[in-house]
Amino acid sequence: MNDLTDKVAIVTGASRGIGRAVALLLAIQGARVVSVARSADELEELAHKTNGLAVPADVADETDVQNVISEALRHYGRIDILVCNAGVGSFNLLEHFPADEWDRMFDVNVKGTFLFCKAVLPYFKAQKSGHIVGITSDVARRTFEHGTVYGASKFAQDAMLGSLRKEVRAQGIKVSTIYPGLVDTYFNEAKPGSLETEKTHLKPADIAQAVRYVLEAPPHVVVDELMIHPLTQEW
Repeated sequence: MNDLTDKVAIVTGASRGIGRAVALLLAIQGARVVSVARSADELEELAHKTNGLAVPADVADETDVQNVISEALRHYGRIDILVCNAGVGSFNLLEHFPADEWDRMFDVNVKGTFLFCKAVLPYFKAQKSGHIVGITSDVARRTFEHGTVYGASKFAQDAMLGSLRKEVRAQGIKVSTIYPGLVDTYFNEAKPGSLETEKTHLKPADIAQAVRYVLEAPPHVVVDELMIHPLTQEW
C-alpha cells in the first residue's frame, strides 16, 4: 500500500461534512493537511485538530486558489495530493431555476475543480508524481427530476476529470473520481443526524475511507472511478 505519512494534501470544502472527514482521516494517516473553505473560524478549529494548515479561500476565485498553492508550498515545500471536494447543490424545475444559482453551482462544482487542478499540475509534473481525487456525485452518471442544473454541473466535473486522467497518466500523475450517493451532511440545507438520514444516507466517514482507499493504492495501481452509495438508494 502507498504510505501517506508526510504527504502534503490539499482538501477543498474542508470546513464541514465530507471534506472535514477527509481532512481528519488523512491527518490520522500521517499526511500534512491543507484545509480550504470560506469559513475561517471552522477552518482554524480543523487545523488545530489536524495539526495542519488552514487557508480560507473561494475555490472559484483564481487569486484565492493561487494563494492556497503558495501557502502550501511555503509551509511544506511540496504538494502531493489534491482532493477536490467543495460543492454546492440546489434543486428545482428548469423553468424555475434562477440564472444566478446556475452560475454559483458551476463556479463551485466545475470552475473550482478546474482552477485547483490547473494550479497544482505544474508542480505534479515537475516532481513526476501527484494524485488528484475529485469527489463528484452518483448523479454524474444518472439524471433525475429537479436535478437539471446540479446534474449538469456534476456531469461536467466528471467529464473534466476523466479527460484530465488521460492527459496526465503518462507523466506519473493519478486522477481518481469518487461518486457518492446520499450522504448525511449539511448539503442542500439538510440537517445531519436525523432518524431518517441515519437509515438512508452514507456517513462522511464512509467517503473519507473511499478517498483513503484510492490514495493508498500501490503506485502502479490507478483507481480511476469508485461508486459508493447506500443500498437503500433508488436509481
